[in-house]
Amino acid sequence: MQGPRHVTLFADGGARNNPGPAAGAAVLVDDGGAVIEEAFRYLGHATNNVAEWNGLLAGLEAAARLGVQELTVRLDSELVVKQLSGEYRVKNAALQPLHRRALELLRGFRSVDIGHVPRKLNKLADALVNRVLDAHQRSENERADATP
Repeated sequence: MQGPRHVTLFADGGARNNPGPAAGAAVLVDDGGAVIEEAFRYLGHATNNVAEWNGLLAGLEAAARLGVQELTVRLDSELVVKQLSGEYRVKNAALQPLHRRALELLRGFRSVDIGHVPRKLNKLADALVNRVLDAHQRSENERADATP
């Protein structure tokens, strides 16, 4: 499948009360600034770092599915950026399979540029994480209200 040649992937993750209810999300944007895909995962109870990695993976999988060739990845998690670059080792056993999967997916793109951005420049992905968490919380509250 031939998709857009170049896409910027903004990824984020969050866990309320870390650890707690968690989600990862990514927004893929074309060179004109238009959102072409949103991808997310509700994770249940997880840490913020697990959520960050899952946001990246959701975005990488979406980009691969779209047939993206050149990928710019922007994250506000300095830890994930440094672990991807090899500057930091991935010591946490829960993060190691996520790291391996990300590296496997990254090999599928012709070119990749990964970088850190301040949170204020990652608003689209951050907002999507919060929408996912809010929707899940509303759903849980509705189920609790319906229970006799």
